[in-house]
Amino acid sequence: MSTVGTPSVGISVHDQVLNVSPGQRRELLGRIADAGLDHVVVADHVSFHGGTGFDGMVAAATALATEDRLDVLIGVYQLALRHPMTVARALASLSSMAPGRLILGVGVGGEDRSEVSNCGVDPSSRGRRIDESLGLLRRLATGELVDHAGEFFTVEAGAVLPAQKPEVPILIGGKSEATVRRTVDYGDGWLAMFVSARRFAEFVERIATLAADQGRPVPARHGFEVWCGLADDADTARELVAEKMRALYQLPFEKFERLCPAGTPAQVADFLRPYLEAGARSLTLVPCAPSLAAGVDAVAEVRRLLSVG
Repeated sequence: MSTVGTPSVGISVHDQVLNVSPGQRRELLGRIADAGLDHVVVADHVSFHGGTGFDGMVAAATALATEDRLDVLIGVYQLALRHPMTVARALASLSSMAPGRLILGVGVGGEDRSEVSNCGVDPSSRGRRIDESLGLLRRLATGELVDHAGEFFTVEAGAVLPAQKPEVPILIGGKSEATVRRTVDYGDGWLAMFVSARRFAEFVERIATLAADQGRPVPARHGFEVWCGLADDADTARELVAEKMRALYQLPFEKFERLCPAGTPAQVADFLRPYLEAGARSLTLVPCAPSLAAGVDAVAEVRRLLSVG
């Protein structure tokens, strides 16, 4: 399955959006937009690995308000840790503020189980909670009155106005069979990371097959996020991304190397083309480069190379 049209290519900014001065934030996001990139990705955590993280809705609002030329993807939002009514309100507010520019990525998360349990959530219930929350988010997005009595949430004549126009797209993160079902049931597409192009194509095909079997519209707004090293030579690029991955995951880089391209923009673009052929509509690069500015410029060059084939 190949993509239709030019893919959206963006860059992950995460804490660079909030952990800087307002002037630095405007400069960074302006540079990203000036470079021709399409979107930025912000993360979401409540208290990750001892207390780190930023709230994804706050980060998205900040980016949307700072630079109106960029779409913003929250990737991924810890939906299991929130009440769907409050999430629906945040989405409606951001949709009103920046119509059509927000995308919500939702994942089970839970790499840090204490983050989940400290929010009063049983880690084993995350999948069921997300399913119930997604169903409510879809209903609440319409602005209609909602009555619901579920395993985790009760809503009586609840509504969130104004209705989202357009409705905020939802991408489902993960790599399990539950992710396939969840994407078909609730998602506009799948959000992938650390998968091969072959695995990506297989997953997209399973989503399409299940949707067809159930007589549902086929979710097709699939995205792929990838850590990469970008520099003038492959050895430098490899060491930049290897250092970051070792520090982040406390594992040898060889565990990730096959799925973390490193080299010049042309080499990284070559790595990504099979994902476009497999059905990716958007690509987000998490660049490890000699500087933040160099990373933005290199990702922009990757985008240019992909757009010309």
